[in-house]
Amino acid sequence: MFQIKGLYRGATSSFLGMAFESSLLFGIYSQTKLALQGGVQSGEPQPQVIIPSAAYGGAIISFVLCPTELVKCRMQIQGTDSLVPKSSRYSSPLDCALKTVKSEGVTGIFRGGFTTLLRESIGNAVFFSTYEYVRYHLHSHAKAVRSNYNNLVDIGIGIITGGLGGVSFWLAVLPLDVAKTLIQTNPEKNCSRNPFQVLSSVYRSGGLKGCYTGLGPTVTRAFPANAAAIVTWELAMKIFYMAHVPQEASAPICIHEYALGEEQV
Repeated sequence: MFQIKGLYRGATSSFLGMAFESSLLFGIYSQTKLALQGGVQSGEPQPQVIIPSAAYGGAIISFVLCPTELVKCRMQIQGTDSLVPKSSRYSSPLDCALKTVKSEGVTGIFRGGFTTLLRESIGNAVFFSTYEYVRYHLHSHAKAVRSNYNNLVDIGIGIITGGLGGVSFWLAVLPLDVAKTLIQTNPEKNCSRNPFQVLSSVYRSGGLKGCYTGLGPTVTRAFPANAAAIVTWELAMKIFYMAHVPQEASAPICIHEYALGEEQV
């Protein structure tokens, strides 16, 4: 039982952070995108709108993710066989957060914040670019084959676009995540917090493989997790608009028509 519990060490703070982060990210992205478009909907993806909207959303959520991920990482490195002395271990995520603030100050809980901001800004720009372009082309192809397709096709497209977006996110920024984890778990208070210095050290000792430590499990998790997030978001947007916008009974709504601030593809 303890071994199974150990697999989920630090999960509480991560789950709470991810739930709030995902809601915040999609909301900021869709609203910023709409504002940059001047309220005018565009069918084709516009990189000059997608990239800054996604990067801005990523920068904002980094302030939520940094402390929750710091707690998660520190909880995960203190297993029963850890070199961390028992007297220095944390009994819970809250205990970890309080001890961090007590020993390192308020800024301590945001250690690795700059690296998290870089990861989220760059990663989400890649994620949403992949999502928007793949989604646009798949919907265009589906319309060309069949003008009136059902929501099962929309869900399938959501799975593909969300999954590919998640994989592209981590392929682009996993080295930054490796640097962030090393910065946040280093016991030395005065350790380097420059991600490029940290990655340079990792590259010298482990090469490119060292910079992509954990790539397999990360990508394996990224596809289903992000596919589920996108499908859930698009379904939620459809339900929201159905509840607030009167629809003709003869005009069925497709999920993609209300995804991420767009009324039409």
